[in-house]
Amino acid sequence: MKIQSVAVIGAGQMGSGIAALAASQGMSVIVMDQQISQLEKAKRVIEDRWKRNEEKGYITAEERSHWSAQLQYTHQLEQLDRVDLVIEAIIEQRKQKQALFQTLDRFAADHTILASNTSSLSITELAAHTSRATKVIGMHFMNPVHRMPLVEVVQGLETNEEVVQTIVKLARDWGKEPVVVQDAPGFISNRLLMPMLNEAVFALQEGIASAEEIDQIMRLGMNHPMGPLALADLIGLDTCLYIMESLYQGFGDDKYRPCPLLRKYVQAGRLGKKSGRGFYLYSVEE
Repeated sequence: MKIQSVAVIGAGQMGSGIAALAASQGMSVIVMDQQISQLEKAKRVIEDRWKRNEEKGYITAEERSHWSAQLQYTHQLEQLDRVDLVIEAIIEQRKQKQALFQTLDRFAADHTILASNTSSLSITELAAHTSRATKVIGMHFMNPVHRMPLVEVVQGLETNEEVVQTIVKLARDWGKEPVVVQDAPGFISNRLLMPMLNEAVFALQEGIASAEEIDQIMRLGMNHPMGPLALADLIGLDTCLYIMESLYQGFGDDKYRPCPLLRKYVQAGRLGKKSGRGFYLYSVEE
């Protein structure tokens, strides 16, 4: 199957990044979100990034104009019947994603593949809320989408092998490196990453070292490009908490228990870079 048109559901940081990538690769892209203000923000973010790239000489004015023309912003799900692939990129909440997949199944054409950018939730479970389990797959992009090469392709219990290969080829065509994994809580990326970030929060909570010192140890001693607490801020502390809760529920193992300090920060609205404050402070320009 050839993918020529894409719909991205959710115009947040990940959704806008995926939409911009698809448009830059010649895809016709529909960006959907229930909030008009979020669609306007996504359009502004995408256009501003491309404008900066043009000013730096990374892309031409013609490329920028062509890519912009490939994007359509809407809140009307009725337009899903004309796309080959839907990529869901809404908040990492099980019930909301399940309800959305039920809705997508009703509006999308029979041939359309339904993909989720979920970072931890079961693809098999999401597929069970549709009538096309063989056409449901995980397409987990990393943040920020335009810089990170990995796409974790998650095969659910019922996912058709042809669908897997279609998504693998598409990811490669988009300049990404796809890695196929089987469906399990957190897959591989977050099953390994999130417990490390969570443990860093425990170390901070216990007063073993400051946030800066914890990050410095991992950068200078382990050659990590970014410390775990700075990375958690970049991902979003609410997203980190959702993933840890998913791992904890999925495995039933105390080693995945979310740190109380992480939960407290989320309750306080200290979500990281996107809110201006997490383990560090951020200016509006950042």
